[in-house]
Amino acid sequence: MANLLTYSRTQEFLTSLVPPREPEMKKMEKYAEKTDFPIIGPATGYYCYQIARMIHAKSVFEMGSGYGYSTAWFAKAVRENGGGVVHHVVWDATLSEMARGHLSRLGFDGMIQYQVAEAVETLRSTAGPFDLIFNDINKEAYPASLPLIKEKLRAGGVLIIDNILYSGRIFDKRNKAASTEGVRKFTKAITHDPDWIVSLAPVRDGVIVAYKK
Repeated sequence: MANLLTYSRTQEFLTSLVPPREPEMKKMEKYAEKTDFPIIGPATGYYCYQIARMIHAKSVFEMGSGYGYSTAWFAKAVRENGGGVVHHVVWDATLSEMARGHLSRLGFDGMIQYQVAEAVETLRSTAGPFDLIFNDINKEAYPASLPLIKEKLRAGGVLIIDNILYSGRIFDKRNKAASTEGVRKFTKAITHDPDWIVSLAPVRDGVIVAYKK
């Protein structure tokens, strides 16, 4: 009998379990599909939302926010947690402007702090601690970002970091690209640090969820 448990079938099933999204969220998903923009997708987004709700997050810092899709999931959780702030940080002014439009139409005015800047240095200069940090920056920068994230996250806070399976590149021993090595080094560093409790969920491109003791 053929193996029915395939990657694509699993991801399709996980996405099918996500509750219906607002029309604006669906619009953002369609744009990503049309332009091949790498958003986290509905299954990972809902997972992030669930985690933020579970820890009652009221302060979230995003490192690499794109045009606001992941931000919308975190803002939804923060609003349901009683209010707070989500920091949206992206290099590109056009993406930041797109995010402002989407997030405003979703009703998140007043909850989002927008920064057009480099994410690591913005985190360094922003007062913490934070309940939750989401990291989706350039992969070669993952390892160097970890000590600062650890400093800025409160005890009992959660780090979520995307692209840990990196489309399978991490399994190819011949792949020594800086981005691939960055993912490998980060994964080894955080899983060997006793100050973290870490799990990897194979949702979409692989998501690490790490609890800071």
